[in-house]
Amino acid sequence: MTATPGYQQSFVERGDDRIGLRSYPEPTGTPEAPLVLLWPAMGVRAGYYQPFVAELRAAGLAVVVVDLRGTGASTPPASRVSRYGYPELVGDVGAVLESLKDRIGDRTTLLLGHSLGGQAALLHLALGGQPVDGLVLVAAGMPHWRSYPGWRRHLVRPAAEFIRGVAAVLGSWPGWGFGGRQARGVMRDWAYTIRTGRFPRLDGVDAEAAVRTVRTPVLAISVEHDQLTPEQTLDRLCAKLTAAAVRRERYTAAEAGLRLDHFTWVRASAPIAARVASFAARLRAG
Repeated sequence: MTATPGYQQSFVERGDDRIGLRSYPEPTGTPEAPLVLLWPAMGVRAGYYQPFVAELRAAGLAVVVVDLRGTGASTPPASRVSRYGYPELVGDVGAVLESLKDRIGDRTTLLLGHSLGGQAALLHLALGGQPVDGLVLVAAGMPHWRSYPGWRRHLVRPAAEFIRGVAAVLGSWPGWGFGGRQARGVMRDWAYTIRTGRFPRLDGVDAEAAVRTVRTPVLAISVEHDQLTPEQTLDRLCAKLTAAAVRRERYTAAEAGLRLDHFTWVRASAPIAARVASFAARLRAG
């Protein structure tokens, strides 16, 4: 893995809130490199993806990593007064793309989402947000409780309802062993997807139906031994993308050279970065 250079921290203002961006230098020797805009998992700070950023840049890709609302450099921190949920997370995607329009220019641009970040990126496209050339989903999915294998399916739904209930009573989810501190609206919408296997209505829009209209090419990568979004959940999400060309792939522990899970793939992400670069090249050629 190559060293990751320093980044430029900037912010996108969203009313009284702001979204933090880490913009990394252009990869050496790759003018107008494809741009990857990386959206993290729930409660995961942008800095966690440093090893992945290094591999993406080594593969010839420009990278910007966003802190999800309420996490890392982004505000507001979740509290009793935080009212935001999925609609605001989705709106943040559009605001960040708008802020980067000068850097994007005519270059190939990908939204790359890990877990919750993948859902936000997909819903941005579904709800008619600014178009991009491709969408990459890594360890993401529709976490319907029935999609989980074996005994886990019997734990996922009650766990989600417990988290939703605690967030409703306390005003936010304290982050007890899962997801970091989160606004109650985020946990409400997340729990809905687990209970129903569908996206909630967002600002009056049937997001579930809207997802079926997305035509942006998709690279969907599941991770072996992913305990939070096993491959069956990604299969369920891909099944909703009836209008899009979906390239479905799996990343295995044998390929990585270490045991993988929902988070540790970032430490051995060179093969995933290579797949993203190949996907971007195909889009550019097309």
